[in-house]
Amino acid sequence: MHILAGACGFGEYGRKMNWYDGSVAGVSGLWRNGVGCGTCYQVKCLIEKLCDENGAYLVATDQGYGDNTDFVMSPRAFTQLGRDENAYEELKKYGTVDIEYRRVPCTYTGNVVFYIKETSSNPGYFAVVLLNVNGINDVTAVEMWQSGEWKALNRNYGAVFDFANPPSGEIRLRFKVSGRSDWVDPKIVIPSYWQPGSTYVTEVQLK
Repeated sequence: MHILAGACGFGEYGRKMNWYDGSVAGVSGLWRNGVGCGTCYQVKCLIEKLCDENGAYLVATDQGYGDNTDFVMSPRAFTQLGRDENAYEELKKYGTVDIEYRRVPCTYTGNVVFYIKETSSNPGYFAVVLLNVNGINDVTAVEMWQSGEWKALNRNYGAVFDFANPPSGEIRLRFKVSGRSDWVDPKIVIPSYWQPGSTYVTEVQLK
């Protein structure tokens, strides 16, 4: 079993992802070059005498692969597959189990958050991750207002969008999600004194 560390760029936020509280997984094909980062799934195993009928609800926070699996699940998420603690202990002996899964709407609490990556530098380099993207929404593009026009950020890797030489003052962003033709206005600006590692809560909550 192998998981690529931090392939989505969530950092410590990826360990809990709000109320999912550690029910996270690395994904293989579902990673989709980073577009699948932060998406939510219901996963159920198929051993009737051991597996809980509701299974686990989890968030894709990394790229992972092993034994031709779709999900490499955190211990907390894997625990939820079993009917009870004894069933979970039996499932652990299998290591890899057959599953069925479906994508479900994410139900994070709170508004969309801009998380400024620690690799950023003010001034000179800006990298951002969008957290708390609710519903069945993929973040497909992010743009920054500069010199009187919108300019696209580059998807650097995973869920990380970056921009070299950002404006020295306030930073205004907008983003696009799948299923919507319009751009989402976060209704805030990132202040000129932003620092790497900072988070800024938008006034937008997606559904």
